[in-house]
Amino acid sequence: MSDNGTGDHRALVWRGRPERPGAAVLVLHGGKEHDLDRPGPLNLAGLRMAGFVHALRRETAGADVAVGTVRYRHRGWNGERADAARDAVAALDALAEELGPVPTVLVGHSMGGRAALRAAGHPAVTGVVALAPWCPAGDPCEQLAGRDVLMLHGDLDRITSPADTRAFAARGRAAGARVCGYTVVGTGHTLMRRIPDWHRATARLSAGLLGLRDLPPEAAGALALPAGSGDCLDLPLPAHPRTPPPSRIPRPLPSDV
Repeated sequence: MSDNGTGDHRALVWRGRPERPGAAVLVLHGGKEHDLDRPGPLNLAGLRMAGFVHALRRETAGADVAVGTVRYRHRGWNGERADAARDAVAALDALAEELGPVPTVLVGHSMGGRAALRAAGHPAVTGVVALAPWCPAGDPCEQLAGRDVLMLHGDLDRITSPADTRAFAARGRAAGARVCGYTVVGTGHTLMRRIPDWHRATARLSAGLLGLRDLPPEAAGALALPAGSGDCLDLPLPAHPRTPPPSRIPRPLPSDV
């Protein structure tokens, strides 16, 4: 397996792995623009994603979906080094070597969203759920062709730009991605307001991308729009009530995976 310049670093950490996974979700936390330090044991950006991991495991319980996280070598993106994206690719390489060609959804927040979008061209990736992603104007989007991309951004975010996310979503659709954009009204960058909606929406949308449940009608309609459309990139995210644990068993993974 290629280490993509990561040496002996183990980028893939499993948080839940059934005996014979038929699909996977990888979660990528945020970071800094420039920082070569290693993330420490008290990594708030990583801890922020623990609730998402829990929600994903709950949503996919019984469906043979492996859930993992990406461990970064450095806290920062670090310019052209794009360290977080390199670690994402290394984790995907490890996943493919261990599980085989299973469909994989990437879930990333902030810098992790940027890394997920950059790594989406990996053969294992079928979809991305980007949460308040960092989307600089010059970032490429050709790698998103043929992928399902769901982008969620709070309208009160002052760290990463909701407008940049919408612009990137439009460019991604023009490049051949199937794209839907949501605005999480009343929330900022830390995802602490409306946190149940962030968790549940992310888990249910990820399950929808894997074929375990139906996508919401507005998302399914957005993903079907043609490349030149600018519609459905700023949909208000509805409230997501809790589903009682005994009430639903995930549908089986599609047979062609």
